[in-house]
Amino acid sequence: MAKPAIEVRRFGQSIWLDSISRDMLTSGEFRRLVEQEGVSGCTSNPTIFDKAISGSSAYDDQIATLAAAGRDADAIFDELARADLQDAADTLRPVHDDTGGNDGFVSWEVSPELAYDTEATMREVRRLWALLDRPNALIKIPATRAGLSAIHEMLYEGINVNITLLFSITRYEEVMEAYLSALERRLAEGKPVDRIRSVASFFVSRVDTLVDKQLDAMMERASPAERQRLAALRSKVAIANAKLAYQRFKQIFAGPRWEALRARGAALQRPLWASTSTKDPSLPDTYYVDNLIGPHTVNTVPPHTLAAFNDHGRVAPTLEEGLAEAQEIMDRLAEVGIDIVAVTDQLEREGVRAFADSFVALRNTIDEKRARLRAGTEAAPRPF
Repeated sequence: MAKPAIEVRRFGQSIWLDSISRDMLTSGEFRRLVEQEGVSGCTSNPTIFDKAISGSSAYDDQIATLAAAGRDADAIFDELARADLQDAADTLRPVHDDTGGNDGFVSWEVSPELAYDTEATMREVRRLWALLDRPNALIKIPATRAGLSAIHEMLYEGINVNITLLFSITRYEEVMEAYLSALERRLAEGKPVDRIRSVASFFVSRVDTLVDKQLDAMMERASPAERQRLAALRSKVAIANAKLAYQRFKQIFAGPRWEALRARGAALQRPLWASTSTKDPSLPDTYYVDNLIGPHTVNTVPPHTLAAFNDHGRVAPTLEEGLAEAQEIMDRLAEVGIDIVAVTDQLEREGVRAFADSFVALRNTIDEKRARLRAGTEAAPRPF
C-alpha cells in the first residue's frame, strides 16, 4: 500500500517538505524523501536556514572560504542558500518535468526586513530569481499590503512566486486578483503565460494558536454554559478558515475570466497549506494534514509531521467536508466577540516580525561562524 504522502496525490494534493539542510542533501536523505516518502517540493525560510547552519558543521568549509575572501554575512548566506536550493531543485527536477512544470519546486524567501517596502522587495526578488537560476524555483513574497504590488509585478515579469504569510480570506482574494491581472497584462502585451507558476501559502495552525489563547482567556471569566460554548470553538477555527478560503479559490478560478487565461496555457495558482504542524499536544499530530486534503492543493510539512502522516495519516478528500459547519464556526466566533480580521491582521504582523527576527539571528549565526573560522584559519600554522 502506498504511503499516505503518495496516496494523497489521488486527490490532487502534493506534499512538500518545510525544511532543507546541507546534511539532508549530502546524506541522500532528501533524495530518499522524494523517491520513497512522497515529497514533491520543499520550502525554506530564515528560521529553517538558521537552524540548519547553526546546528551543523556541514557549512563550515564554505563559510571559511567565503570569509577568507572577505564576504560579509549576507553574501555568505546567499552562497550557502543558493548551493542548498540548487541541489534540492536538481533533485526535484524529474518531478517538475514529469508533472509538466506543475510540481517539484523549491522556494527561497525574500528578506522579511523588506516586507513593507515594495520597490526593495522587487529588486530582491529579481536578484534571488537570477541567483537561483532554476525553472522549478519559487521566490517567496510576504502577502503584506506592500507585497501585493510586488506580487503582481513579479508575476507580470515572468517570475514564479510563492506568496507567503497569508492568513485572511480577504487578503487571499487580493492575492488571487494580483495573479490573474498579472497574467492578463502579459497576454494583452502578447507575452506567454504558460510557464508561470505560483502558489499562495495560507497559514493554518497559527490561527488556532491565537484564537484558542483568546478563547481560554474568555473562558476564565465565563459562566459554565458560556464556557462550554467557547470551548466548542477551540482548535476549530483554523481549519474552518482554510476550508472557506478554498471555496473562494474554486469560485475565482472558474468562469469566463479564468477560462480565457486557461485557454492560453495558464496554470492554477494553487493554495498551499502552511504552518500545518500541530502546536497543541491535545490534538492529533496530523490534524492539519488529515483535514485539508483536496484537489489542486499543496501541504508543506516539517520532517516530523511528514513522518507522522506517513505512519498513521488519514487519507480522504476532507477539504470539502463540513462546509456548512465551517461557516457556522466562523459565525459563532464573531458572536462570542472575536474578530477574525483583527486576528489575521495580528498574525500577519507577528509573522513578518518573527521571520525578520529569524533573519537577524541567521545573520548573527553566520557572523559568529565567520569570525571563529577565520580566526582559526589565521591561527593555523603554515605547512612546511
